[in-house]
Amino acid sequence: MARLIRVFEYEKITIHSKCSDGKELGESVINKLWDYNDKNNNIYFDGIRNGVKFKHYVGVIQIGNITIEILPKADKQKGSEDDKKFWHDILLKMLAKCKKVKVDSVSEASLRKRYYSLLDLYFEMFIKEVDYLLEHGLIKKYRKNSSNLNTLKGRLNFGKNIQKNHIHKERFFTIHQVYDYDHLLNQILYKALLVLKTITNNTSLSDSIIRTLGNFPEVREKNINKTHFEALVANRKSTKYDEAIKISKMILLNYSPDIKGGSENMLALLFDMNKLWEEFVYRILAKHQDDKLKVKFQNSDKFWENKHIKPDIVLTKTNDDGDKETFIIDTKWKVIDPKKPGDDDLKQMFAYNMYWQASKSMLLYPSSNPEPTSYGLFHKGRDGENKCKLGFIKVMKGKELNLDIGEEILNLLEINSKIII
Repeated sequence: MARLIRVFEYEKITIHSKCSDGKELGESVINKLWDYNDKNNNIYFDGIRNGVKFKHYVGVIQIGNITIEILPKADKQKGSEDDKKFWHDILLKMLAKCKKVKVDSVSEASLRKRYYSLLDLYFEMFIKEVDYLLEHGLIKKYRKNSSNLNTLKGRLNFGKNIQKNHIHKERFFTIHQVYDYDHLLNQILYKALLVLKTITNNTSLSDSIIRTLGNFPEVREKNINKTHFEALVANRKSTKYDEAIKISKMILLNYSPDIKGGSENMLALLFDMNKLWEEFVYRILAKHQDDKLKVKFQNSDKFWENKHIKPDIVLTKTNDDGDKETFIIDTKWKVIDPKKPGDDDLKQMFAYNMYWQASKSMLLYPSSNPEPTSYGLFHKGRDGENKCKLGFIKVMKGKELNLDIGEEILNLLEINSKIII
């Protein structure tokens, strides 16, 4: 039976934390989390006595029949179960908006569906993608095959033929071409299906996986790693595989089978909330671009020796007289005191203003109750204005994701623009 526990970022869980069935999490789960974190340079959480404290990574971890969801939060209030369900939905919609989930519009109906966790959603998306490929025809490719045949086909492998057929003169060990489905693209999909069959706790999904595997052509099972994905060469024919391969990569590179052969197989899909917030803000702002307003993402310039300086978002506004004005936004997914910005953050914004010749910049934070703020003045650095402010915007509007934040951000920066649909 599947067991669920939901927590917010920066919260703790221990061996005594209770799952949805009322039972304690247990020592083996915590040990598995420690092992996983050790293998990933301890970036996901901190080890504490009998447990872990999560950091700024959100998403889902499945260990055996236990699913742990780590959810974002934009306020300091202690979350109820309803609050956790709400932020589960917000996270799903943010992932959809950032193209981490292939869902153009995540409706309330789909959120009320049978998904037990975010993993179930990814699994179902993957099965649908593979079923689509099966329905429209998987790609066949030529490959070299070596085998012992009763007829001479292709090129004779003299060494192997002497070794294998010294007695059986009627046989030929040959190297020949085969045109079939047994190539890397299909091997990756097949391996991902086998992994899902092993780890899913959802009965409905398990039935779907078995049906899909039953329709899959015969291919070799390979242990897929990062180098296999790097070896893939995109072309016009393989475009239809893109989404299925993307999800396969997430599954296979984050899967940790239990080497002892037990029931504690692990799969983790975790997202850096700072990067997710940054990309979400960019995608919303990008819809406001027009002839006079340009929005650029993931900018970079040389800073010192081989170090680079990288503001999150750079906006360039062309005024009516043809002059251009630059604005810098650095997104920060954390809750702070509006009157006490961090010194390091302010120094970072000062450097951005200098490098990009920006007169105004903004540190942008999420907030459940935004307060109005004004620009503060940097006392040195550049001719003319040299200002920075803290900006706070609501992530949600009522029970929905706030899709009006682009307009709100432009207002905070005092930029006027029109949205381009």
